[in-house]
Amino acid sequence: MVTNAPTLDEFMHGVVKRNPGEEEFHQAVKEVAADVLPFVADKPKYKEWEIMRRIAEPDRAVMFRVTWMDDNGNIRVNRGYRVQNNNAIGPYKGGIRFHPSVTLSVLKFLAFEQTFKNSLTGLPMGGGKGGADFNPKGKSDGEVMRFCQSFMTELVRYIGPDTDVPAGDIGVGAREIGYMFGQYKRLTNSFVGVLTGKGMEFGGSLIRTEATGYGAVYFMQNMLEAQSNSVEGKTCVISGSGNVATHAVEKINDLGGKAVTLSDSSGFIFDPAGINAEKLAWIKDLKNVRRGRISEYADEFGCEFHEGRPWGVECDLAFPCATQNEIDEGEAKTLVSNNCIGVSEGANMPTVLGGIEIFKDAKIMYGPSKAANAGGVAVSGLEMSQNSARIAWKEEELQKLLRDIMKDIHDNCAEYGAEGKHINYVKGANIAGFIKVANAMMAYGVV
Repeated sequence: MVTNAPTLDEFMHGVVKRNPGEEEFHQAVKEVAADVLPFVADKPKYKEWEIMRRIAEPDRAVMFRVTWMDDNGNIRVNRGYRVQNNNAIGPYKGGIRFHPSVTLSVLKFLAFEQTFKNSLTGLPMGGGKGGADFNPKGKSDGEVMRFCQSFMTELVRYIGPDTDVPAGDIGVGAREIGYMFGQYKRLTNSFVGVLTGKGMEFGGSLIRTEATGYGAVYFMQNMLEAQSNSVEGKTCVISGSGNVATHAVEKINDLGGKAVTLSDSSGFIFDPAGINAEKLAWIKDLKNVRRGRISEYADEFGCEFHEGRPWGVECDLAFPCATQNEIDEGEAKTLVSNNCIGVSEGANMPTVLGGIEIFKDAKIMYGPSKAANAGGVAVSGLEMSQNSARIAWKEEELQKLLRDIMKDIHDNCAEYGAEGKHINYVKGANIAGFIKVANAMMAYGVV
């Protein structure tokens, strides 16, 4: 067996060689390997079994054609994917994303990241991710339905309640989950918990929609409490305006903080008075019902609208909740120079590697996405449990379970990331997530 641990550069050379051109995947693997490789260097059991190299190679990645007809009778063709990264600790679990930016590289990074995130929740879930380069924006309900049905007609052969349980993600909400679940039920003649994020009428769970945004704020509160501080009284900058961002604002308000920004692809609004409950309800209607642009908020409430991203706004706390790589090195430096004391990632990998190093060097509280945004998949896991038992838990029970899971994730990260009085949450999350998966993989032998 191998006895000499590779350096980070040697390890990444192999990853890049095997996965050419997949920059997002390279970035995700490097961020984890930078902490895990030194950790396993003096631990032969992990080193000899090549655990990190095996986790960085998906169990399988499937790619398929999705053919559908638009309202004008035109035949349309998209590309669908499902990446099943690792099922050492449970069925593959991870969202489905419908967006023009979807590529194999993006989904491989998300599935890889999901493996560690799901491990951190303590629930029996492996890591996977899927999607298509389909854009639901501007499409009629009928077009979205036909696409979802065609997508599921192919996906059905790769998923199941004990095999792979997808959920929603960018571009995939309750409407899309409903159409896909209906097609799965139709094709298999079975009613099982094969998708999460379902409607309450057919096996969904309370607080699933809120969970990712709430969880990101709970993680921030846990980081602050470890420093004898809290969200109360803090000015918060948030990106995005979908479920994660709006529910992060909701929980920030509950905890006494003040959210002053939200964004979409057109730019961001800056409301120094704060986005209160009334304004937030208006935004949810704008985005979920009218499918409008965030600039309309500025017209409605008389505040500023700017093109670009909100990271130049002075704040105490930042919550990137839009998409990957939305904070670059310059924006990370700006946040630090503006005396931001904490960042909690609601989106997946929203900070570039150089930005992460800036946060780490400044020793601000930085909650990486695999820890901070695990609330969504945690409640998805709880939905799986409810489906299996044919029960539905009350909201109070789920809220407590979510808070407890986020606290446990924080404490595990703190245990493995302690560096004197400072906690390196990136290191802690990577190592804590790795250990559970690695131990399970070794128990199975070389498979």
